[in-house]
Amino acid sequence: MLNLVSKFRRNKDIAFSFGIITYENQDANINKIIDSIERQEMPSYEVLIVGSFKTSRKNTTVYSFDETKKKAWISKKKNIITKHAVFNNIVYLHDYVMLTDGWYKGFLQFGDKFDICMNPIINTNGERFRDWVLWDLPVSGMSKKEKLLPYDLIHLSRWMYISGSYWVAKRKVMEKFPIDEDLGHGEGEDIVWSYQVRDHYDFTINKESKVMLLPSNGKGWRDGVKDPGFTEINEDITRKLREVQGPRRLNNCFSSGFITAYPQLNKFLQK
Repeated sequence: MLNLVSKFRRNKDIAFSFGIITYENQDANINKIIDSIERQEMPSYEVLIVGSFKTSRKNTTVYSFDETKKKAWISKKKNIITKHAVFNNIVYLHDYVMLTDGWYKGFLQFGDKFDICMNPIINTNGERFRDWVLWDLPVSGMSKKEKLLPYDLIHLSRWMYISGSYWVAKRKVMEKFPIDEDLGHGEGEDIVWSYQVRDHYDFTINKESKVMLLPSNGKGWRDGVKDPGFTEINEDITRKLREVQGPRRLNNCFSSGFITAYPQLNKFLQK
């Protein structure tokens, strides 16, 4: 680890810690992800894997995880990444997200003056997947599924959320606002975290650095299937959103329907 840090100090390049959240029997996908990282030819980086990985790769550390303690405990895994990351820029990604060629060059152009950063996420069918997402700003005429903002709308952080499948953040941000470990997969841990941090930081989009989803080999939605959840916001609604101004903090980001689906989030309404 010290060699990684000293190497970074000799360069003006941006260093990244890549934290991969995984379970068992995902070595093939993880190797593809690490291959995509190595193709960037970054002078300084590390890969942290929380879960099972049996292949030896350079600059890679595996943190084994007891999957019996709590089912799909991804919040704990993400906090382990934060705890062990060497570099200030941490990329959090699940084991089905890989970098596209030019990802690192895109960040060199964009710079590292951000706190929380999103990149375009490309689904296996070539469409956008839950990247720059409006969450809880109701606009007349907008359907419930219209969530994907145009990338040039950058003033709406207070009404957005960051998808837990992939994001980039400064280590200091994640240390101050760790993922709530009471919540597991499918329990809205990314929504709760977004709600907490968006009072303090603006979300940033670097559209020059893209990532893409890996297929799920016929076992799920990542097989050229259109995302059933979110669609892009239409032009009429976009015009309305460009004029939006509002308070820094919202009182409630959870609709009654969402609380019905995720009752464990009730406690956050009491804070």
